[in-house]
Amino acid sequence: MGLLDGKVAIVTGGGHGVGRGEALELAAQGAKVVVNDLGGSVSGEGADKRPAEEVADLIRGGGGEAAANYDDVADWNGAKNLVQQTVDQFGKLDVLVNNAGILRDKMLFSMTEEDFDAVIRVHLKGTFVCTHHAATYWREQSKAGNQPRAAIVNTVSSAGLQGNVGQINYGAAKAGIAAMTIITSLELSRYGVRANAIAPGGMTRMSGAVVKDMELKEPEEYEEFNPMNPGNSAPMVAWLASDEALHVTGQVFRAVGSSIAHYLPWQLGPEVETPGEPGRWDPAQIGPMVNAYVFRSRNPGLQMGQMRAKTR
Repeated sequence: MGLLDGKVAIVTGGGHGVGRGEALELAAQGAKVVVNDLGGSVSGEGADKRPAEEVADLIRGGGGEAAANYDDVADWNGAKNLVQQTVDQFGKLDVLVNNAGILRDKMLFSMTEEDFDAVIRVHLKGTFVCTHHAATYWREQSKAGNQPRAAIVNTVSSAGLQGNVGQINYGAAKAGIAAMTIITSLELSRYGVRANAIAPGGMTRMSGAVVKDMELKEPEEYEEFNPMNPGNSAPMVAWLASDEALHVTGQVFRAVGSSIAHYLPWQLGPEVETPGEPGRWDPAQIGPMVNAYVFRSRNPGLQMGQMRAKTR
């Protein structure tokens, strides 16, 4: 018995790397899987049906049920067709894994408008559009008396939650997806839908575009545990998608190698009030108060950032 027996799942960007590992793991846990992949390059050019078909064939060859889909997830009608194909072929939809993405790394002063828009479109808009159409389906099911037990698992990155040089487009998209995950969990809970996110790791086509001369393998090609296997995060996705995690929603996790960590959301840190009576701040008062009670009290990282800024 698998954790996902009887479930039907969509995995976007499922033709390679992290998404491929997720599709294979969900199938191994008993889910019927629609493998979506446009089949473009790492930077988003072109299209090829073979990656999605190959993963679907691997699942079927292992005794599972799968279908391939080649729609552009950031296209409104494409994402709608993806959801409709899933429901038409397998009778329902229980799990949506938003993983599709591209990479166009540049420093912000060198980045073109097209580079920024393309990355935001696939990651952020693609996550929204697929979630919108899936949510519409689940809301209709709920209103018809068929309350779902559904799950969304989004894909974020430390580049968005912690920052990374040369990835302002990618990082902004991933930070946006983290916020979208929390809001989605709030809006869809009444319809029986949970939403969480993971920050995966491993050597993929996208990371291989940055780190040269690295051997790229697909998840199923690793014969033993390797921290660089992009399939290592897939078990966390399978658990979040399962009914074993019905109590978990609106959360973001880092799942890399053999490690799982919980990302804490933006939260208020040390706070200062105007000296004396409450009132409007005098700008000249702010520096001494913030330096004394915010930077130097419970958040040394802020103090370090301030010190670095002064030396540049």
